[in-house]
Amino acid sequence: MSRTLQATSADGARLHVEVHGPEDAPAVVLSHGWTCSTAFWDAQIRDLARDHRVIAYDQRGHGRSPYSAACSTDALADDLEAVLAATLARGERALVAGHSMGGMTIMAAAGRPRFEEHAAAALLCSTGSGRLTAEARVVPLRAGRARTWLTGRILGSALPLGPVTPLARKILKYATMGPGAAPHQVDACARIVHACPRAARHVWGAVLDRLDLDHGVRRLTVPTAVLHGTADRLTPPVHARALLAALPQGAGLTELFGVGHMTPVEAPEAVTGRIRELVTTYVTGNTPATVKEGA
Repeated sequence: MSRTLQATSADGARLHVEVHGPEDAPAVVLSHGWTCSTAFWDAQIRDLARDHRVIAYDQRGHGRSPYSAACSTDALADDLEAVLAATLARGERALVAGHSMGGMTIMAAAGRPRFEEHAAAALLCSTGSGRLTAEARVVPLRAGRARTWLTGRILGSALPLGPVTPLARKILKYATMGPGAAPHQVDACARIVHACPRAARHVWGAVLDRLDLDHGVRRLTVPTAVLHGTADRLTPPVHARALLAALPQGAGLTELFGVGHMTPVEAPEAVTGRIRELVTTYVTGNTPATVKEGA
C-alpha cells in the first residue's frame, strides 16, 4: 500500500511526502541528503514496506518539493516536524533515519517538541555536524586552507551538471562512492543527483559549507546510531567518530568497509538491516501504545 500527501512547513513551504506499507505497522521516517530525493531510498522502501510503514519525503527544492529560497538548518528542522505532524498519530513513535543532509536535519530538529514526541530513536548515515569543507577529501590536495576553499566552491557551485555522461559518472563515483560501487549503483546515483535543480543544489551547498550543528548533537537525547562508509570522501570517518563521542545516547557505530558516501545505495542490505534492528529495539520493543487523534 502506498500513498502520497503534502505537508506544509512553518513558512508555508510545501513538501512531497510518500507513505508506503501497512498503516498499522511500526513507522520509519527517511530523510534524504543534499541533491537527492525519495528515490535515493528505493531499496529501503521496497524491503521495509513489507512489514513497516515507511515515510519518505523530498527536502525543499529537491524531487517533487518546490524550491524555496528560505534554506537553512532551521528550515530543515521545520520541514521534518511538518512531515511528522502530517503522518504520525499523536504520541506515535518512529525510527527517524537520515542520510548526509538528512542526518543534519535530525540534528537540527533535536530538542524540538514534535521531534521529541515522535522520535523513538535515530540513525545518522554518512553525515557530520560541522567542518564539512575542512574535512572533506573530494579535492585531492593536502588538508589546509586551499583544499577547504576549493571544496567550498564545489559545494556552492551554481554551474549546471549537464547530462549524465560517462565522464560525469566517473566524477560522481570518485567524489561520492566507494571503489567497489557497481555500475548500476553509480547510474542510479547519477540520475538522482543530476535531476536536482541547480538553484537548490547551489543554495543548500552554501548552507552545508557553513554548517555548525554541534549543539544539535548534544540535544539529540534519543538513542542514536551512527553508520558510515570507510571510503567516504564527503563525510570521512572522522565525523562518525566525533558524532558517537558527542551523542548523549549513542546506540553504536556501524562501519561499512570500502563503501563511500552513498551508503543506502551502495550497501542497501546493511543499511536496511540496521534500520530493522533499531526498530525492533526501540520502536516495537519499548514503545508505549499510541493515542490516536480524537481518542
